Amino acid sequence: MPRVLVAVAVLAIYVYGIVDVIRTDKNLTRGISKTAWIVVVVVLPVVGAALWFIIGRPRGNRPVPQTYSHTTAPDDDPDFLRNLELRRRNQAEADRLKKLKDELQAKERKVNGGTSGAGGAEGTGKPNGGRRGDTHPEESHHPETDSHGTDEVK
Repeated sequence: MPRVLVAVAVLAIYVYGIVDVIRTDKNLTRGISKTAWIVVVVVLPVVGAALWFIIGRPRGNRPVPQTYSHTTAPDDDPDFLRNLELRRRNQAEADRLKKLKDELQAKERKVNGGTSGAGGAEGTGKPNGGRRGDTHPEESHHPETDSHGTDEVK
């Protein structure tokens, strides 16, 4: 019975040692290269595994980060979700600004529509307001007249 327990212990140490060497990143092994450690553990089962645990195994208890080659789903990616929220907010702000701009233009049309029928300068499509007397270029550039074509001195 004790011989069986010793054989099982030796086999467990050997298997654990070889698996640990194989799973360790090649850049983290100490002493010799990873391939050399595999050869040492296979050729010298108990001694090689013991040497691996004492000399070759990386120190520290931090696990080696595993890299995954597959892509993550968009709903699992925090950067995507953050960007999605920013886009949603920007779109809502753009919609709000467009609505306010449309309301302002409607009010301007309402105000301009009421004054243009009374001879106002807005809404006529002429740069000088379309008033009488503005058709003469010399009159609009006269230094004693204002921009509305009146004889008022500035």
